[in-house]
Amino acid sequence: MPKLIRITTVPISLKLLLAGQIKFMSDQGWDVLMVSADGRELPHVIKVEGGRHKIIPFTRKITPFQDLKCLWLLYQLIKKERPDIVHTHTPKAGLLGMIAAKLAGVKVRIHTLAGIPFMAALGKKRDFLKQMEMVTYSFATHVWPNSNGLKNFVIENKLCLAEKLTVIGKGSSNGVDLEKFNREVLKENHLVAATMRILPGEDDFIILSVGRLVKDKGIQELVNAFLGSKIVSKSKLVLLGSFEQDLNPLSPEIIKTITDHPRIVQIDWTDHVAHYLALADVLVHASHREGFPNVLLEAAAMEVPVICSDAIGNTDVIRQQMTGLIFPVKNEAVLKEAMEFAYVKRDKMAELADNLYQETIENYKRSNIQNEIFAQYQLILKSADSTE
Repeated sequence: MPKLIRITTVPISLKLLLAGQIKFMSDQGWDVLMVSADGRELPHVIKVEGGRHKIIPFTRKITPFQDLKCLWLLYQLIKKERPDIVHTHTPKAGLLGMIAAKLAGVKVRIHTLAGIPFMAALGKKRDFLKQMEMVTYSFATHVWPNSNGLKNFVIENKLCLAEKLTVIGKGSSNGVDLEKFNREVLKENHLVAATMRILPGEDDFIILSVGRLVKDKGIQELVNAFLGSKIVSKSKLVLLGSFEQDLNPLSPEIIKTITDHPRIVQIDWTDHVAHYLALADVLVHASHREGFPNVLLEAAAMEVPVICSDAIGNTDVIRQQMTGLIFPVKNEAVLKEAMEFAYVKRDKMAELADNLYQETIENYKRSNIQNEIFAQYQLILKSADSTE
């Protein structure tokens, strides 16, 4: 029975980014161990995925002494478990997991790349984060960018040997769950709850953003563009996500605006994203950097029109004026015009949403992505065995 260790920095990544993958691999007869820091999501993850879990006290910040402790704990765990594959996700887990797996003698070391933090960093921090990414890739035997745009960025910036790079299918780390993001299966009580939290007027145009409320997600530009638009009195901006002020924080002024403005609704994270998408007239994803954004696939599955920035990853999903609207990263003026266009040209936006829906069900069905990942595992193991 092959043994697989999947490592993420925090358990919410196991819950949201890798939903169903652990169970899928276990159902194929594999012994799968999940590794992450502790967190409130753990009981849910262990129950739903059905695999074993080990806590390693990762932090998301740069904490050298704690990171060294985690590296040692990981090394001991991997040495004890003797897995056939170690597969990491997220920057901190990737760096420490790949080093530990190499030191422990694991022959197959895979890191999934779902966004590069240094893209949005400046100065010495950017240089440091870039070096850490390169260290991660150097200790991995295989690097899986989750979009072709990300793969091209890695090659162009000479971050990794091209022969290590593989994109699964058309991209994405886990595809989209078409059974969950489906208007036919939504529960009335959750729709009512979502409506009561938004409290839309009878004719309000609902603009939805889904994701952490941090600077890198383009929240400041989105708020400013919304408030400067001609449709602000006829719309509501719904920000579905929690403030994260410990990393990449928003300014106090923007937070106050979000909190106080009568046309902006901020809602902490919920597992019922599909119900909010069902109430939205358009999804706006203004992120400064991406790998391959799941929320665009979720909006597509729910047939919600999309406006997004031209960050790498977004443009792997959306094609301008064919499957959605694209604006330059941080460009508030063009974003404002795109939202005004979406308000006026609703038939056109519905046409773009239908195009995106068709592409999504063809290319990004979750079960297909998981099957492709499993097939890659088998190919890699077979190749590793043949070289021994």
